[in-house]
Amino acid sequence: MSEQTTDLRETVRERYAAAAMKVTEGSTACCGPQTVEVDDNFGSTLYAADERDVLPAEAVAASLGCGNPTAVAELREGERVLDLGSGGGIDVLLSARRVGPTGKAYGLDMTDEMLALALANAAKAGATNVEFLKGTIESIPLPAHTIDVVISNCVINLSVDKPAVFAETFRVLRPGGRIGVSDVVADDSLTPEQRAERGDHVGCIAGALSFAEYRQGLEAAGFTDVEITPTHQVADGMHSAIVRATKPTTPEPPTEATKSADACCGVNACCTPGETSADPALTITEAKTASGCGCQH
Repeated sequence: MSEQTTDLRETVRERYAAAAMKVTEGSTACCGPQTVEVDDNFGSTLYAADERDVLPAEAVAASLGCGNPTAVAELREGERVLDLGSGGGIDVLLSARRVGPTGKAYGLDMTDEMLALALANAAKAGATNVEFLKGTIESIPLPAHTIDVVISNCVINLSVDKPAVFAETFRVLRPGGRIGVSDVVADDSLTPEQRAERGDHVGCIAGALSFAEYRQGLEAAGFTDVEITPTHQVADGMHSAIVRATKPTTPEPPTEATKSADACCGVNACCTPGETSADPALTITEAKTASGCGCQH
């Protein structure tokens, strides 16, 4: 990871750590949690009053998103949901209510202060079907094919490696799984320099992809049925948008990367065309899984 990338990630982490501390320190004072200062295009006002009213005040106060992904993800009873960049936990807690006791909502965040706040909010809400994980959205600490829906609220635009985010999201989703994301997206006519003129990176502006770039990134990762719908303008030529996409239920044609990953024992020379499984009852793939190599010449 380059020094510039490391510095940018640390800047983002520091900003969200400070936001979490502001809410936490305010909640111990006489006047209750202090809402993080954002304009009307971001924050808890983008949620319906009946949603805010059922959550701890600290979860609402820590909201920094540009939309309400739980309202567009069409969550269903029993589903497993992952929120990328879960912050104080507002979308995790709303998701947990929607999927019910037979479902589960995961929150992933890299900031210790936000994770501590989210855990406290989950306890106050009495949510038992939630779990918060520490990590980055470029390297999700969950097994492949375990999640039904991935949501995120104005966080992917903060990533320093968006192709990795899309690839990891695709990996953890089960076949037929989907994403329902709120994010900031730029007009295709704006250059990266023009986007930076409209706001900084931690303010969710400078790092935004264009509509075309967002679509191309998702499709390159394997997603289909990509829909990007702007909802409101957050700066000149910059929009809060709803992003939806689906992981196909049928296997995608293997790429060079997946061919290498499928090689027996991770070594291409181990299994060559014409080899058979050492156990005739198993296919080559099954033999590799069962015994590491399992091939014979």
